[in-house]
Amino acid sequence: MSTLQTGSQLKGKKIAILATDGFEQSELFSPRDALLDAGATVEVISIKEGEITGWDEDVWGDKVAVDKLASEASSDDYDALLLPGGLFNPDSLRIDKDAKAFVDGFFGADKNKPVAAICHGPWLLAEINKLRDRTVTSFPSIKTDLINAGATWVDKEVSVDRGLVTSRSPADLAAFNRKFIEEIIEGKHQAH
Repeated sequence: MSTLQTGSQLKGKKIAILATDGFEQSELFSPRDALLDAGATVEVISIKEGEITGWDEDVWGDKVAVDKLASEASSDDYDALLLPGGLFNPDSLRIDKDAKAFVDGFFGADKNKPVAAICHGPWLLAEINKLRDRTVTSFPSIKTDLINAGATWVDKEVSVDRGLVTSRSPADLAAFNRKFIEEIIEGKHQAH
């Protein structure tokens, strides 16, 4: 199998990143940069207009511009979805009806688009009941939440289950980014 070449393997693909204030900075910027380097168009979707602010380990970090509100976005317009972690970000998103509806649109018999969630990102997937009978990983502190949502939890740098890519923390970003790009290239996945 050939090594992925930078620049064009995702040409014509449009990827959504759903985030709000408190996203783990590296977990948004590193995958976004990898997607852009691979030729994808990337848009930041949020529940807040203007800019959102990242969390950089233990202090507020850099801002990123929001392209569209979740209430105005449609999963039909995107080929894949990225859910960065951080503690504040997924906790805010999982109680927002527009964010939940947007994410839900990536799943279903006729959809099954690639979705990548890192660190605390899978919390939102647990909230909308998308982890049942899936094998995932995450930041260890939410392991029980994901198991209670019906997932099989594994402790490894990246887990892939029918287009759902999950990782534990920023330390896993290289493997996470690589696997997410591979899943986008493969496209829609079969339902369980």
